[in-house]
Amino acid sequence: MSKSGYQIVFLIQTHLFPLSVIASPKGVAIRQSRCEGEARGNLRSSFASLRTRLRRFTPRNDKLFNSFVLAAVLVFMSSFSMAQVSKGGTRMKEIREPAVAGSWYSDNPEILSRELKGYLDNALKGEIQGKIIALVSPHAGYQYSGGVAAHAYKLIEGKTFDAIVVVAPSHRALFKGASLYDRGGFRTPLGVIPIDEELSKRMMERRKEIQFIPEAHAQEHSIEIQLPFLQVVLKTFKLVPIVMEPYWSWETCQSLATAIAETVKGKNVLLIASSDLSHFHSYQKAVELDKIVLTHLERLDPEGLNRDLKLGRCEACGGGPIISIMLAAKALGANKGKVLKYLNSGDVTGDRSRVVGYAAGVFYKTAGGTEKMKEEKKVGVDLGLNEEEKKTLHQIARTVIENKAKGKPVPEFKVDSPILKENRGAFVTIEKKGQLRGCIGYIEGRGPLHRTIEEMAEAAAFRDPRFTGVTERELPDLDIEISVLTPLKRITDVNEIEVGKHGIYIKKGWNSGLLLPQVATEYGWDRQTFLEHTCQKAGLPSNAWKDKNTEIYIFSADIF
Repeated sequence: MSKSGYQIVFLIQTHLFPLSVIASPKGVAIRQSRCEGEARGNLRSSFASLRTRLRRFTPRNDKLFNSFVLAAVLVFMSSFSMAQVSKGGTRMKEIREPAVAGSWYSDNPEILSRELKGYLDNALKGEIQGKIIALVSPHAGYQYSGGVAAHAYKLIEGKTFDAIVVVAPSHRALFKGASLYDRGGFRTPLGVIPIDEELSKRMMERRKEIQFIPEAHAQEHSIEIQLPFLQVVLKTFKLVPIVMEPYWSWETCQSLATAIAETVKGKNVLLIASSDLSHFHSYQKAVELDKIVLTHLERLDPEGLNRDLKLGRCEACGGGPIISIMLAAKALGANKGKVLKYLNSGDVTGDRSRVVGYAAGVFYKTAGGTEKMKEEKKVGVDLGLNEEEKKTLHQIARTVIENKAKGKPVPEFKVDSPILKENRGAFVTIEKKGQLRGCIGYIEGRGPLHRTIEEMAEAAAFRDPRFTGVTERELPDLDIEISVLTPLKRITDVNEIEVGKHGIYIKKGWNSGLLLPQVATEYGWDRQTFLEHTCQKAGLPSNAWKDKNTEIYIFSADIF
């Protein structure tokens, strides 16, 4: 507080930290934001605003004015460092101070607690038959998204967790990989949440892409907005706060997910993905875009979500965090997803012209978990391969992958079985701890089956454009699945498709896409949903299967 009775408020308004220092009469509230987009501004206008606003509350003296600006900046820099020093000069643990308290949510502890409990009281507790592994929660101002977030946090009210891992997107800092705040704690108006420094250290040791980048956390709201809810519904817990790079890749998501899953396995830890959905579309357009994201959440389908986000078929500002948490949750045994609540800002304000979408979701493990999923994947048909022949094909695939990863030559394989010399299409699918790691194949035969498996094993491990090549370190964690295909059959009646038996190949013009029989079973799709996703895989509209110019083929497979 200055002597003149005015307080200094610091706001970050753009990706690249242009500083806007605003002098305002004490008690003037700052409007909450629907989303991070409204917290951004223009660099030039920010500094223009700085000078204009400060001029209103400072004497007409340039020297005094400049000193005032310098003092404000120094105060900001002191806050930005987030380091505290004791009277004896010993550096205390660093506490990240709240950045959006008093704007996006109340900075008064009593008011804040009362508001959060109100949201929770009005939220419906979803019926979850299983162990909760992860949540998805929005990160807008509470007046917009608090009612949605409450549906997620209602599920864990009164539960106990050793630590909470929150993965959130970066809106204001540019960097590569992920930034983990590994020291001290996070302060909110409800108190300080300590960092789980042990878990953080172990996680950072596993992946060099995970590091501490102070500016990634300094004014980022996407983690902070989750914390008061957690403080109200849980008694005590430690925090592992992670901010992801703005322009994440599938590889970044995989790497982060693996580090999280390996670090928390066997511990009582909850994972949270912080994300809003579509931004600034009409109400109806937003609902259409968000429905695609919600479908992937329900089906626990990180690969599909990644594909549709990259193709622009849907939006989520925390797409990378959601995918990372989904991958980690699956690695920890999650086999079900559920959307708990969805709405957009138009439902809150009544303004449906340019809305922002919000959703709450949960990923959980039912009885049997991943093991049950693997059993359900045993679909398709029997093509007459005996157990020894299947074993031979698996040995060929694994030998190729292992030798290539270790830089060793691949030996010549001696095959006597007539069926392994047949001209057949086949796919090799590689999974790592329940997560897809590569899948490539031939739709139709291009030579002896055993040579096709040899070729596709190498391609799936090292040439799938969605992934980096398999490394030697990963070899013990890889599972290999082989699908030997029947010939394609063109159909005109989609009722011929039997979910669990048939795969689908769709072609229109230059676009084509294929999904294996086990995909529909794994995600619980009906016939129409299977067709829609195959169209999307082909880069076509989801209803393209209805077009008379679209060619639809079915096939089956022996899957082992």
